[in-house]
Amino acid sequence: MSSNHVNNRNRQCHSEMASNYLPIINNKNNNGHVSQTSKLTSIALLVGSASLVLTGCQSNPTASTDVAASSTLMDFSTANPAQSQRQGHAFTASQEAQAERYAQLFNQEKYPNTEHQAKAHLLAAIRQHLATEHVAVAQANYQAVPFIDADSIDAGSSSLLRTIIETYAYQPKGMYDSSDDEAQAEARAELAAVGVESNKCNENEDDDAYEVCVVEGINYDYDDAKDSIESDYPSDYYKSRAEAEAERKAIAAILSEAGENEPTSSDASSDNEYAYDAADDYSSDDYNNYDEYSNGGEGILSGMSGLNPKTMAAKYEAMQMDKQRAKTEPTSRDEITSSTGVIGSILTMFHRTPEQIAATNAYQYQHLTFNSVSQYNPKQRQLQSVYSYDYATPTISSSIQIPVAFDFNNSSVTLDPSAIMPIVALVNPENTPLPSQMASHTVSFGLPDSITEQLPPAVLYDAVLNAIQSSMAELAPEHFSAVDISGDAFAKEVGATRAVKVYFGSQQSGEMIGKTLKYVTKSLQEYVDAHLEKYPDGAILKAALAKAQLYNKGYQSADVGSLLQLIEAIGPISFNQINYYYLDNSDRLLAKQQRVNIGGDLLGSTTTMLNQVRYDKASFDHHALTPLLAESFGSNAAAPIDGNAWIAAQRQKKDRLQTARYARYDYEDGSLETDYSSDEYDNRYDAESIDESRIGDAKDDNEK
Repeated sequence: MSSNHVNNRNRQCHSEMASNYLPIINNKNNNGHVSQTSKLTSIALLVGSASLVLTGCQSNPTASTDVAASSTLMDFSTANPAQSQRQGHAFTASQEAQAERYAQLFNQEKYPNTEHQAKAHLLAAIRQHLATEHVAVAQANYQAVPFIDADSIDAGSSSLLRTIIETYAYQPKGMYDSSDDEAQAEARAELAAVGVESNKCNENEDDDAYEVCVVEGINYDYDDAKDSIESDYPSDYYKSRAEAEAERKAIAAILSEAGENEPTSSDASSDNEYAYDAADDYSSDDYNNYDEYSNGGEGILSGMSGLNPKTMAAKYEAMQMDKQRAKTEPTSRDEITSSTGVIGSILTMFHRTPEQIAATNAYQYQHLTFNSVSQYNPKQRQLQSVYSYDYATPTISSSIQIPVAFDFNNSSVTLDPSAIMPIVALVNPENTPLPSQMASHTVSFGLPDSITEQLPPAVLYDAVLNAIQSSMAELAPEHFSAVDISGDAFAKEVGATRAVKVYFGSQQSGEMIGKTLKYVTKSLQEYVDAHLEKYPDGAILKAALAKAQLYNKGYQSADVGSLLQLIEAIGPISFNQINYYYLDNSDRLLAKQQRVNIGGDLLGSTTTMLNQVRYDKASFDHHALTPLLAESFGSNAAAPIDGNAWIAAQRQKKDRLQTARYARYDYEDGSLETDYSSDEYDNRYDAESIDESRIGDAKDDNEK
């Protein structure tokens, strides 16, 4: 239809709607007060006419005969083959363009965005890095900052965990304290003990004398204990005299169950005095029932009464008011500390002030570095490193250096025990050699055959490396970001052309842990399935893997991240790490920079560790720790001491001494007592390994 006809149709629709509305409007104007039935009828007519009008005024989908050939819609009302062909080609081209645009939005393998490209470059660099031999030089520095910045809106506010702990421990003067319950329970226990002791005060079989003795003792001690309870317990705990009366009657009932079954004649007018029956005694079961009552009848949940929302809110408001007053009145600070008790003192001790943080940076972290050099051989599955903990100031200089080497093919670890020798000497002074007595500076320890036969370390090593790479590949691309390194000084030092930033918060770290565990379990299961002759039914490793596979089906890797987030939310620590990987044009890993933040509100500070690792040969060759690495594990280094043989020799020596001691116990002559005094025997032999019963038997045999 023509445009003129469309306009006429629109005007006709408007006129129909107006004509439908006019009778209703006129009817309303003519009749001011319309009945309920007429109103409902009018509404129905209005809705019905509106639906009819809208139905008749729908747009006509028929295309105009004058549509251009480039239109994306096809006109099936005409039988022009040439026009239909042109419109078909245009429609097909439009659909292809739409499909390509859709693929560009969601098909990141064919049309990767910046994040996917950064992830692809990093994964390629890591795979190449772990497959080739390389060296590394690392240096870590530390710095502490306040957990909440002074300019933050949260400055002066405590974390939710600290607030709950302080509020629960806060006990202002005049407020009900749960310790009062303990005091009252002790007083009641003392009152009940009166009945137990009164059974012993008179051993006379005369019932009258016994009754008088019991009644006098109970009346006296009960009144004193009752007065002590009423004076010590806060007056505001009893809401009414009825509750106090019920409390008193309950105590009397407990005493009655303990043996006071018959009141004396002098007690007829008093509920406070009872006499014990001589035949009954106060049993442990009755005391347990009494103790349950003294805890408020709440059992094991009685300690949670302090978590009442109203009580916690009142204590929190009082605590905050005291804190505000302490800012203007220094004398109130001691009152707040005393009100929060030991818990408040511990929190205050752990919390670090900005002045303490500044002093820590100036006197400790500024002069402290953690250095290391490493050499990695993937074919031999060997990693050799030297770690150094250095502290240098104008007046003090110290360095602790520990060479460590791992050989997964041979299932051994080699280290220099010089740094830990003082600790070993404290534990085992007799068997600790001096450095001059050692044939070599390094000691090698290997896993026993019982372990390596079940699970070779090389298999576990490969499974862990593959699991880490596969887990990182499954992380969402949103965690990988290409960063601008034009102003990065460290990037210029290592000669990097691009850098990739990877953020590992609690969610990402937990997800990596979950995926790694599942991948390791899968790899080990594949190894077991390929060597069924080594793992028959009932093998320890096979059963453990089956159980691990069973539990792995019950959670997803992201659940582990959510668990870490929960721990971070309610725990006294918050952690995250940010990694920067520096690459060249060929996706070769040149360096890495890792930033780890550890801290929390309870500590009052966040400690940042900044670790810079370089993978270039020049830095490794010129480092001060490289000669020590060559001296410890190089081709010209002395063979390490066999740590397994040393441990076996020490165990064998101890067994021989033990056998010799037992042999001396069987001597039949009298030399055991005449030749050796007790002091000499204690000095020459280890007293802990002597069986005292056998010494006694030997002495008896000698006396005979």
